[in-house]
Amino acid sequence: MSRKVALIDFKKCRPGQCENGVCVAALACSSKLLKQEEPFSIPMTEPFACRACGDCTRACPLKAINIVSM
Repeated sequence: MSRKVALIDFKKCRPGQCENGVCVAALACSSKLLKQEEPFSIPMTEPFACRACGDCTRACPLKAINIVSM
């Protein structure tokens, strides 16, 4: 059985284009499963805990996060 998760497209992700280098998609994750270690770093997901709600995909201005089936 496949399940859906949010995955980051590292080629599109540019945290420097978010205000102060803070990923707006990570801020939008209601479950706090998209985490950024420090400003200007690429955020990482917790794919096994992701609910695929899509909050992060809608928030990302660069469309660097997609919901995919695994």
